[in-house]
Amino acid sequence: MMDIHAILKQLPHRYPFLLVDKVTELERNTRIKAIKNVTFNEPYFMGHFPGRPVMPGVLILEALAQAAGLLAFDAMGQVPDENNIYYFVGIDGARFKRPVEPGDQLVLEITIDRVRGGIWKFKGVARVEDEVACEAELMCTMRNVG
Repeated sequence: MMDIHAILKQLPHRYPFLLVDKVTELERNTRIKAIKNVTFNEPYFMGHFPGRPVMPGVLILEALAQAAGLLAFDAMGQVPDENNIYYFVGIDGARFKRPVEPGDQLVLEITIDRVRGGIWKFKGVARVEDEVACEAELMCTMRNVG
């Protein structure tokens, strides 16, 4: 549905902070399913944790937020530019159910819960295979910075 080249046109993030590799499903104004391939070469694994590498929970949440941004830009029919930034403004109910390790494929599933006053609220679930790794409600907004 959306390869890395299309994602790079939609998100301002770059290595090592781009955490979405591919979009496999996109239903306008409703939901998105994306992939983050977790490799041993990720820079955070050197210190988190030596001998037992685990993807930090905050980065799993960031991956969900980036997928939510892709869904919101599609819903608005917009392409971001240097004057607009999509900010992560809140999180509720974050729960971590299993560790994410090198070699895992993190499947990011986001649905739009509501949009009110410029604040988008999403429900997000990150899975490895069929196991829930993380779930949370995310809030994001777009701001003009130009």
